[in-house]
Amino acid sequence: MLIKEFRVILPMTVEEYQVAQLYAVAEASKNETGGGEGVKVEKNEPYDNVSLLNGQFTKGQYTLKKYFLASKVPKLISALAPSGSLELQEEAWNSYPYCKTVLSNPNYMKDNFIIKIETFHYSDRGTSDNIHELDKDQLKRREVVVIDIAESVPRNDYKPNEDPTKYTSEKTGRGPLRNEAGKKWTHSVTPVMTCYKLVTCEFKWFGLQTKVESFIMQTEKRLFSNFHRQVFCWTDKWHGMTMEDIRALEDKTKEELEKKRAEGEVCGTKPLSN
Repeated sequence: MLIKEFRVILPMTVEEYQVAQLYAVAEASKNETGGGEGVKVEKNEPYDNVSLLNGQFTKGQYTLKKYFLASKVPKLISALAPSGSLELQEEAWNSYPYCKTVLSNPNYMKDNFIIKIETFHYSDRGTSDNIHELDKDQLKRREVVVIDIAESVPRNDYKPNEDPTKYTSEKTGRGPLRNEAGKKWTHSVTPVMTCYKLVTCEFKWFGLQTKVESFIMQTEKRLFSNFHRQVFCWTDKWHGMTMEDIRALEDKTKEELEKKRAEGEVCGTKPLSN
């Protein structure tokens, strides 16, 4: 089992990020869906009486999604993988500013595979030492990784129109985000907030556990980096939207995903090595 805490610092308020995140999730889902693969939304409904973070959060929005991923992994893995092993289930309890997401593979790996992502969205510069209230043993095992969305990404992931070092929001005037000699943008930008993403990963498979868990954590870092580069560079698309606008967008997106997955072509993120 591996435990890493990814800290993503962003130039926006916690309140703005609630809308920004949901907008970007909807758009990113469409970008990753087509040709029988991608995202299927099975449930999106309110919940109550679910205790999160030692009872601090108890109600919010529950979603259940299925991910079909055959082309998202290296071809060698895809060729060897048994039926059902490249389909993931995602359950999420969004009690903003806290959210818990659990990814599993119930059709094949069952209890032997789990990725748990617990996120606390907080108004600081990534300086909270134990925002997830971990015990001493968990703190010893936890590795902290700070993600700077202005740093370079692999060539396969780079998109000129999603480059925070070049983007300026017309609505807010924020950006571009640049690190200069002796001065990081994360130390001076306002407003500012941090996504504290605690990822717990376990893949029980003799001979493969260490390698696969390491690969999963590398993938999570890549996804967090790419996603939040989009969140910032799409500021003028989501800024000013209300939660009512977002729920309407989610309903429309669910219909679009069904159509794209059934009729469209395979698209979206490809593995870095194939």
